[in-house]
Amino acid sequence: MFGKKLTIRKAASSGFIVLVLALSFALVALAACGSGEQTSQEVTAEARATTMTEAEHGHAESGHADMAMDGKQKKQAGDKKGKKILYWRAPMDPTYISDKPGKSPMGMDLVPVYEGEENLSSSSITIDPVTVQNMGVRTAVVKRQPFYRVIRTVGHVDYDEQTLYDINLKFHGWIEKLYVDRTGDLVRKGDPLLDIYSPELVATQEEYLLALKNQQQLAGSSFAEVSEGASSLLVSTRRRLALWDIPEREIELLAKTGRVRKTLTVNSPADGIVVQKNAVEGSYVKAGANVFRIADLSKVWVLATIFEYELPWVKVGQKVQMELPYIPDKRFTGRVDYIYPYLNQKTRDVRLRLVFDNPNLELKPDMYANVIIESHASDNALVIPTEAIIRTGKRNVVFIDLGNGKFRPQDVRIGPEGEKGLVQVIAGLQEGQRIVTSAQFLLDSESRLREAIQKMLEAKKKSSEQKKQTN
Repeated sequence: MFGKKLTIRKAASSGFIVLVLALSFALVALAACGSGEQTSQEVTAEARATTMTEAEHGHAESGHADMAMDGKQKKQAGDKKGKKILYWRAPMDPTYISDKPGKSPMGMDLVPVYEGEENLSSSSITIDPVTVQNMGVRTAVVKRQPFYRVIRTVGHVDYDEQTLYDINLKFHGWIEKLYVDRTGDLVRKGDPLLDIYSPELVATQEEYLLALKNQQQLAGSSFAEVSEGASSLLVSTRRRLALWDIPEREIELLAKTGRVRKTLTVNSPADGIVVQKNAVEGSYVKAGANVFRIADLSKVWVLATIFEYELPWVKVGQKVQMELPYIPDKRFTGRVDYIYPYLNQKTRDVRLRLVFDNPNLELKPDMYANVIIESHASDNALVIPTEAIIRTGKRNVVFIDLGNGKFRPQDVRIGPEGEKGLVQVIAGLQEGQRIVTSAQFLLDSESRLREAIQKMLEAKKKSSEQKKQTN
């Protein structure tokens, strides 16, 4: 009995201890949970505080940026007070435009374009002076001055075709004697060149003498037909001798002496130089064969070429000058005799025929020469630099500098190009205007861009008006 009670007491004591331990663990766990929850709440509070601080700082910075942008735009608007803003554009990309302020794709503030900055026309442009300087824009003044052109070309000396003489015979025969037996000899008009024997010529002389004698015997005949027949035969044989280029004095001498000449002397038809000799003494010559060629070198031709764009500067009768390499300190003066009416298809040039006096025979055929053609178009022509012109194929355009960074394209009608890189202006400009001579292609692209933008804005405006009318 006593043992049972003791066992019960021990069991109760053990259960109590377990219960105490369980409660202790529960309290510890509860304390730990409370501490963790407090830590999480503190971290969350700190994160919220940090986030709020950053947000407030971001809002502040955004507010400052907006205020800065608004201030800048307001300042710009203040600078252009009273002017209407046409549109907004990106400063680094003129093709990006907007109808309200904002940011460009590159993050830059859009720049307003005000009414009046487009100049007098939609194609006119306004550029900041600093940008103009960076672009390297140079200008020149439209002015009046003497306008001329000096054409320098090459040519070669040639024979004057009008003073070339070929000595040939209209009958065959043998050369009995040569009076001129060297090429290059100088001959005068009427000088003997050769003696030729021709059986055909001898027979014709005999016929002529027989007809002459017969006509003299029958001149007093009572029969008119007989007398006329004898006269007709005489005239026929005399004409045959003349057609063979027998001089009239030779025929008269034949009639006077009544003696047939075995040989005929051929004389020079003009003064000149023997430039070809195709026969020797004793040689047989066929009818029509050239025996000599004689050239009168007192005047010579010079054949020169010019390009087709230089044609407006050259006229028939115009004076020209020529220099020869072997006489560098002397200039010869001649004139334009003829402009050939066709063009060389391959070289695109035109041939000129120039005439020069050659009294001392210094100009020798086949020499090369430097030709100078000076032509004065006007003593008071309106001129501009050639580099100022933009040639589009259909139009010739220059840019007029209006001052203060403003430029306007202007169509012009131009004449030929002269010396010193100048071109004559026929219409489109006035004396004293200032035009752009460099970087005008950049201005042209800017002008075209402005024109395209203007058309786009006009189309947009028209579309808006149509929508309003529809509503």
